[in-house]
Amino acid sequence: MAERIIESLDNPRAKLWASLLESRGLRKHRRFLLAGRKTVGEALAAHPDRFESLLLPPGAEDLPAPPELERIRLGRTLFDRLDVSGTGLPILVGVVPEMAAIDLARPPEGLELVCALGDPSNLGALLRSAAAFAVRRVILLADAAHPFHPKCLRAASNAQFALELRRGPAWAGLAGAAGPLLALDGQGEDLSGFAWPRDLRLVLGEEGLGLPSGLDLRRLAIPTSGAVESLNATVAASLALYGHFAAHHNPHSP
Repeated sequence: MAERIIESLDNPRAKLWASLLESRGLRKHRRFLLAGRKTVGEALAAHPDRFESLLLPPGAEDLPAPPELERIRLGRTLFDRLDVSGTGLPILVGVVPEMAAIDLARPPEGLELVCALGDPSNLGALLRSAAAFAVRRVILLADAAHPFHPKCLRAASNAQFALELRRGPAWAGLAGAAGPLLALDGQGEDLSGFAWPRDLRLVLGEEGLGLPSGLDLRRLAIPTSGAVESLNATVAASLALYGHFAAHHNPHSP
């Protein structure tokens, strides 16, 4: 497909792409921008059908990509406006997949991560751990960041494409959720030696705010030296995800 050229920041498509730097634009247009030397090439190779355009900076060479993928050469000012990570490399425009609402009354299948992290970088790091440790699906509560926010994509390293992402309710909607429901809490029971069920929902609250009171779930604590008050929520969740993975997926575990 022949290259197009767009230079003006006032071009309608340029305005649409710029709106994808924020959650509101992502929700409205159901498109996202993927940047990064490794992530762009890997995503194109593994998931070419997820993308509709390749945005090229001035002077950059084209990338190996399907011939039907639209190529658009951008002016320097416009490209720099979209290249928030400062890569200087081509950017992919992708389609946000349908994230169907979850029916929490149905029992979990494998480990399902229920998440309310509002910081996109923290959510991205969590998604990367979830993919690494064979999480079945990720249920994003109403307060969670958008999983295709540029900061989330950068931190997740393409984990979004390996996970089933579903829309969850607000916190109140967990009241009738099928269990087992587990959560991490510094005042919970010691996680060491915990017998992980194969099927469960692990609930992770917002960084710094924790879990709302009144939720009917089993609370587990990760033992530490006590030198710090608590672990980062993403770090704590990653340790728990590894515990479940070691119990049910790791071929080298006893």
